Amino acid sequence: MHFDTVRNLETRVALDALLLLMGVSRLDVLYRKLLLTKMFIQGWGKPDDLKRIFEFRKLIGDREKCKNLVPKDYPVFIDKVEEQADCKILNGYFISPLEHFVPGIMPKESVKARFQFILPKEWKTKYKPVCIHLAGTGDHFFWRRRTLMARPMIKETSMASLLLENPYYGYRKPKDQLRSSLKNVSDLFVMGGALVLESAALLHWLEREGYWPLGMTGISMGGHMASLAVTNWPKPIPLVPCLSWSTASSVFTTGVLSKAVNWRELEKQYATHTVYEEEITRMLEYCGTDSFKMGQDFVKNAPSSLDNLRDLDITSDILGLQETPAEVLLEAHHTGVRNSGKGRLTGGREGTGCLDQTLSAVSSSSAHMDMLSAKTITKEDRRRCSLQRESLCFMKGVMDECTHIANFSVPVDPSLIIVVQAKEDAYIPRTGVRSLQEIWPGCEVRYLNGGHISAYLFKQGLFRQAIYDAFDRFLQKYSLSS
Repeated sequence: MHFDTVRNLETRVALDALLLLMGVSRLDVLYRKLLLTKMFIQGWGKPDDLKRIFEFRKLIGDREKCKNLVPKDYPVFIDKVEEQADCKILNGYFISPLEHFVPGIMPKESVKARFQFILPKEWKTKYKPVCIHLAGTGDHFFWRRRTLMARPMIKETSMASLLLENPYYGYRKPKDQLRSSLKNVSDLFVMGGALVLESAALLHWLEREGYWPLGMTGISMGGHMASLAVTNWPKPIPLVPCLSWSTASSVFTTGVLSKAVNWRELEKQYATHTVYEEEITRMLEYCGTDSFKMGQDFVKNAPSSLDNLRDLDITSDILGLQETPAEVLLEAHHTGVRNSGKGRLTGGREGTGCLDQTLSAVSSSSAHMDMLSAKTITKEDRRRCSLQRESLCFMKGVMDECTHIANFSVPVDPSLIIVVQAKEDAYIPRTGVRSLQEIWPGCEVRYLNGGHISAYLFKQGLFRQAIYDAFDRFLQKYSLSS
């Protein structure tokens, strides 16, 4: 058999082992295979845009510095009111505050923020609770959140919901963007920065209008964005992030969404433009130890898990795993790549040089990895593997810089946070990632059986219950002092 064929088969077997180690949902993997669109097709984004958003991240990462960025009287407008049988729906808009602080970084279609406010016909208690829902990946316009969350919440508890449209989605989607596929890595960071300030504008507006208590939630990406927004709010506030975790770096490097990333374009740009390594890398400040744990856990569990491969009733063809970032780890074994000390990302400080230790650990893990040994190594193999490794590490670095919860302030009262996670989530890997309990001491984490997709389809009622519980907890602690 040709060497490349053997190597591909060995790689697929090892990737199957990696999935088994992670205990991921097969439904998540199969569902992702049905979606053919690629993310970040234009690459990393303009270097100047990355620099500007990184500088802005430093500002919003500190609540004391940014708590007054959005004025309490920031203008919000209602342009349509609809009377429904079970509720009242207000449609509104305002200019995203991000446009004032980082002008021109958002596409013109995204500058005007739009929202729907779904209110009960009558309130069941003396309070007027409102929960802001941020959109998950692919959640365009408002109908999904309105149908699955807002209307049931009115029926069950008379709690109102405010649904904010994400930048790059729905009415705010750039004309040249295909569906939900962000064109640049930087677009995700712009979206996050915008939602942090837009959430503050809406919370101020709701307070002015007399609604209370106020809280935030979201599913998947929406949960993560809600978490970032709450880190900036200077008051205790209920937060229920569903199917999200502490960073987006694992989502795009080890989760099933990593297969949708246009890695070839990212590698090409990273190799061609030295500004990414020489200038942007120097701006990365996150110094967590997440990646070290990933390598250690893989090495610790690899022998027994690889022994169990014969019992895994799922083939690599079904998984449809081709060239994903996880393959880079295995390529490192073939090519014998080690820490060469070249560049800040592969041999530098702890926060951004971490992946190299993961690669080294995996490549020397045990005799069970010997099946991956290569007999024919070309210079091109070595060069490409090195580029893959550096691009992957750069992705982790920039993602952690702008999305890692530990890079932002701890919410005022973490006891008001109820995190809802799926045990076998293949979209939001937790292996090797710092836990939210470690970052937010006092928060509660509830685990659901199954994966990301099954939880989204069948566990909405549990998401809503977590919201009610968080609001009840808030009222128990703060109703007398309000």
